[in-house]
Amino acid sequence: MSDIVLGISLQELCVQEGITETMVIEVVEHGIAEPLAGNDINDWIFELNSVHWMKKAIRLYHDLDIDWVSIAIVIDLLQQKDVLLRENERLKNQLDRFVNHVNDRH
Repeated sequence: MSDIVLGISLQELCVQEGITETMVIEVVEHGIAEPLAGNDINDWIFELNSVHWMKKAIRLYHDLDIDWVSIAIVIDLLQQKDVLLRENERLKNQLDRFVNHVNDRH
């Protein structure tokens, strides 16, 4: 079974989120997000998870007035934190199942 990936075009993204193409290009150039498809800027399609991080980056840029390189680092750290939190939750669940299994045997 294949995973369903939802995407949004650059134009739709700009209209829905009220951001400029220039901002999206900055985010892409700094590796914060990358298009899922499209070789030309006008054909770019972004995965919704990527849009989530793009919106955070743009919000940081506006709210904190820091440079894009710093924002890219912050976003990378936030993404790593999310991965670690999910992994920690998975391991906690696995440990709980193991403990429950051991307790059930006694």
